Amino acid sequence: MAGRLPRSADLTRFCQKLNRVKTLEEDMMETNFNRCLSTIDLTLLGIGGMVGSGLYVLTGTVAKEIAGPAVIVSFIIAGFASLLAALCYAEFGARVPKTGSAYMFTYVSMGEIWAFLIGWNVLLEYMIGGAAVARAWSGYLDSIFNHKIKNFTETHIGTWQVPFLAHYPDFLAAGILLIATAFISFGAKVSSWLNHVFSGISLGVILFILIMGFILAEPKNWSAQEGGFAPYGLSGIMAGTATCFYAFVGFDVIAASSEEARNPQKAIPRAIAISLGLATGAYILVSVVLTLMVPWHTLDPESALADAFYRRGYSWAGFIVAVGSICAMNTVLLSNLFSLPRIVYAMAEDGLFFQIFSRVHPRTQVPVIGIVVFGVLMALMALIFDLEALVQFLSIGTLLAYTFVAASVVVLRFQQERSAAPPQPAGSQSSPGPNEGAGPSELKEYESFSDKLQLVGTDKAKVHREPGQLKAAFEPYLEFLRDFYPGEVVTVAVVTLMVSAICLCSILVFGNTHLHLPTWSYSLLLLLFSLGFLLSLLLIGVHEQQQSTQTFQLPLVPLTPALSILLNTYLMLKLSYMTWLRFSVWLIIGLLVYFGYGIWHSKENLREPTSRSVSARYVVFPSSSLEETVQAVQPNPQPLTGLPEMVTEEAKR
Repeated sequence: MAGRLPRSADLTRFCQKLNRVKTLEEDMMETNFNRCLSTIDLTLLGIGGMVGSGLYVLTGTVAKEIAGPAVIVSFIIAGFASLLAALCYAEFGARVPKTGSAYMFTYVSMGEIWAFLIGWNVLLEYMIGGAAVARAWSGYLDSIFNHKIKNFTETHIGTWQVPFLAHYPDFLAAGILLIATAFISFGAKVSSWLNHVFSGISLGVILFILIMGFILAEPKNWSAQEGGFAPYGLSGIMAGTATCFYAFVGFDVIAASSEEARNPQKAIPRAIAISLGLATGAYILVSVVLTLMVPWHTLDPESALADAFYRRGYSWAGFIVAVGSICAMNTVLLSNLFSLPRIVYAMAEDGLFFQIFSRVHPRTQVPVIGIVVFGVLMALMALIFDLEALVQFLSIGTLLAYTFVAASVVVLRFQQERSAAPPQPAGSQSSPGPNEGAGPSELKEYESFSDKLQLVGTDKAKVHREPGQLKAAFEPYLEFLRDFYPGEVVTVAVVTLMVSAICLCSILVFGNTHLHLPTWSYSLLLLLFSLGFLLSLLLIGVHEQQQSTQTFQLPLVPLTPALSILLNTYLMLKLSYMTWLRFSVWLIIGLLVYFGYGIWHSKENLREPTSRSVSARYVVFPSSSLEETVQAVQPNPQPLTGLPEMVTEEAKR
């Protein structure tokens, strides 16, 4: 038994390492980047990230192969799911204006290993997304010249017949990525200016499509003779929703750029709301126009919009659409190349990724090494890989990130603010003392017992309820919950809520098809997991949360993030099993990187020994008697001689 105790302690310490959260600086606005982006800059970055190849390619593909004209409903549901996630990003981006997006938000609330895995998946999402858009850009430009570029490449260079590799090397796609990489490396101002130009042209072309499209619209294309409005039924609409979700993944570029925003507390929420609203409206209206112009079953998935105008006899309009699509895809390329190096920078700055990527160029104030390295990797992927089979990776990685951000909002909202967090909400009270910087969620530490005695009366008189504590109205009915630390019950309830959501969605997706459950067991399981989800939600709701902060707050917490978790989980389970298999392989590679490098070089790991520099500390636990509140905390596992006796004597006095 004696030999097992150290191993048990080591395991506990190891688990604590995996779940340690990031310590934020006192000055949240301090940064190595150039804070030069306005609300308009951020809004156009978000629009550029969302309105690209999805509008010109994805709309036609989903309409023809998955949902029919009901693709409109698919975009509405996907837009709603994205809105729930976007509001979570808006609260975090305003509260923690640091680069890193979902990675950073998960790190400050959930723990280190979860943050690394989210960041690791976002890296792949951006690389595949950028390469896929470059391929689509190349295909659209090639179609304008009657595929002369493709024919020339196949004739003079040759073709490949290798699994996972493209049919031929796409030098045009690789070239445009390298050119975009060069422009991005000149700084955020240059990137923003380029994005303004391409976004302006893209929005003008979309307006042209809507005007011309409604003029050419024929309602008979939604009639029963053409298959009706929803030929694939509800299952087709929901399957289309999972695919359409890919169209909205670009808004997180705004959160990733928060460290370069002039006034992130106001600019981030406004930019996210405006850009997502405009992008959702554009997708819905373009879907209406496209399916009314020509019968949905005759659409060309590769260039649906341009082909629709060609077939209606307006070849000049088709040319304008093709040019607009190229400009829109340029904005997506800029968005991907802008966000990816900044997330890599955030991970490297925290020590979880290779330190070379944390270097910022002194003149341009951008992470040039990350931009160049990942720009070249993206270009190589676009050159040789067949990306169609990997595109669903974008959805699964993004949905997972959205789920963790939603859960992080709940956890952080019901936690007491830490010392390095943003300023405390108005009206909150904190006890003065020698350790003035300690937030209410931290255990208050005093160098001497006399310091503690001077403040006992203040602590006893304090009646303000902190975030994470049980609400006074529910104490008579849930008194057993008072024994837990503030926020502890909420954290357990969030985990239970996520597990219930996974089980509930699994029954909904696989219950009748794969599991072939009888009706009674199907209904019973749905009832049980629904009750688990609702009870977890209620358990969270009976606790106090942070109120009246100076930054944007997500409304209807915990209901809004809970709905986001439920929708994201459902959409993830609608993806194919091959997507999950590839995703699992990528996760395993990420775990090897983390345990081989990140866990040892983490700044939080290097910061741990400094917390043990005090010879003895007195920790005050509120709502207890004087004898129970004073406990000696050892700075290291070895006990200091005479310390317990000293505490006893001091307590007696």
